[in-house]
Amino acid sequence: MANMIGVGPFITIPLLMSALGGPQSLLGWLVALAITLPDSLVWSELGAALPGSGGTYRWLREGFGPRTWGRLMAFLFIWQFIISGPMEIASGYIGVAQYLDYLWPGMTAAGALTLKGGAVVVALGILNMALLWRPIASLGRMMIILWIGVLLTVAVVLVGGAMHFDPKKAFDFPQNSWAFSSGFLLGLGAAARVGLYDFLGYYDVCYLGDEVKNPGRTIPRSVVMSLVVVAILYVGVNLSINGVISWREFVPADQHPEIANFIASIFVERLFGKTAASVFTLMVVWTALGSVFALLLGYSRIPYAAAKDGTFFRVFGRVHPTKHFPHVALLVLGVLAIAASFVSLGVVIDTLVAARILIQFIGQIIALVLLRKHRPKLERPYEVWLYPVPLVVAGIGWLLVFATTPANVIGFALGALAIGVAAYFAWAKVTSRWPFETQPNGKG
Repeated sequence: MANMIGVGPFITIPLLMSALGGPQSLLGWLVALAITLPDSLVWSELGAALPGSGGTYRWLREGFGPRTWGRLMAFLFIWQFIISGPMEIASGYIGVAQYLDYLWPGMTAAGALTLKGGAVVVALGILNMALLWRPIASLGRMMIILWIGVLLTVAVVLVGGAMHFDPKKAFDFPQNSWAFSSGFLLGLGAAARVGLYDFLGYYDVCYLGDEVKNPGRTIPRSVVMSLVVVAILYVGVNLSINGVISWREFVPADQHPEIANFIASIFVERLFGKTAASVFTLMVVWTALGSVFALLLGYSRIPYAAAKDGTFFRVFGRVHPTKHFPHVALLVLGVLAIAASFVSLGVVIDTLVAARILIQFIGQIIALVLLRKHRPKLERPYEVWLYPVPLVVAGIGWLLVFATTPANVIGFALGALAIGVAAYFAWAKVTSRWPFETQPNGKG
C-alpha cells in the first residue's frame, strides 16, 4: 500500500482532472478499478500457486513453456521492465521535485526539472539506493516507519477535506461533460491511464514471493485488500482536494503549474495556513520516499531472479559478497530511475503503463489459461472467482487502454518490444539457449 499510494494521488489529480476537463474525469479511476480488480484475481491465483521472486517472469516462463516460448516471454518481460520499472520510480522522484518547489521555488520550469531540481532528484535517487544497501530482514522495520508517514499524510487530507468539503466545487460539471464522442473516449483513456498508474503496485508482494510467509494465503489477501483499500483512499483524497480547490483553478495542468505542481500543499495552505502547508509538504516528500523505497526494493528482485534462473543476462544475478542482496540489479534500476526523472511526468506515466500492458498484463492472463490447461494438477491455494470472466474483463480493458494511448507512445512501446525480441535471439544464439541450444538446458 505504501508502494501504491506514495506521491501518486498528490501529483496525478491535476492530470486526471485535465483528461476530461472536470469531475467526470473520476470515471477514469472507475474504469481503472474495473480493470485492476479482476486482474488482481489473476495475480492472486498465480502468486499463490507459483510463489517466488520475479512474479510475472516465472509465470510467463512456466505458462508458455519453460524450455521454449516461455524463455522468450520471460526475457521480454524483464526487458520491458528495465524500461517501465525505473519510470515508475522516476515518477516519485519527479513528484518530490514538484512539491519541494513549494518550499524552494525553482525546482521545475515549463514542465521539466531545472538544474536545482535535477540535483535534488539525483541526491534522492542515491539516498534511496543507500537505504536499500542492506539485507531484506532489516528493511521491514524501515518500511513500517515510512508507512506511518504515509498514513499521517493521507489522514491530514481526508480529515481536512471532510471538515471543509464544498460539493459545489467537487461536482462542478462543465456543460456537455457527458457528451459521447471520439474526444471523450480518448480523454477517458487518458484518465484511465492515470488511474492505472495510481493503482500500480497492488501486486508488489508477488515479486517477493519466496520471502513471504504462507504465500498461498498471504499473497491473495495482500493483493486484493491493498487494491480495495487504496481505491477507497484515492476517491477520498480526490474529493477532499477538489471539494476545497475548484478544478477550474488548475485545469489544464500545464497552464497552471503554480497550483497543479503541488496541489495538496495549496489545499493545506488554504485550510490551515502557510506554516502548516510547509510541514505537510515535507510529509508528502516522506510519503514519496516510502513509495520509491518499496518500488526499488521489489523491482530489484525481478531481473535478479530471472538472471539466477538463466532467463536474463547473467550479470543481474550477482549478489553482494557480504550483505547478500542483488546489488547489481539495485544499481542498474536505481541509476535508470534517476535518468528517467528528466522526462515529463505525463510522458513517464503513459509510457510505463503502455510498456507493461502487452507482455505483463495480457501475457500473464494468457499464461494463467495455459497453466490451467497444461498443468491441471498444480496446487492452487487460491483460484480466480467466476473463471474465466475476470480474465476476459481485464484483458479487454487492458487492450482498450492501450488502443487509446497516444500514437508516439504506442510506437515506442512496440519498438522497444521489437528490439527486445531481436536482443533475445542474439543473446540466445551467443549463449546457446532456445531455440539455438546444443544440449538440454544449455548454460551461457
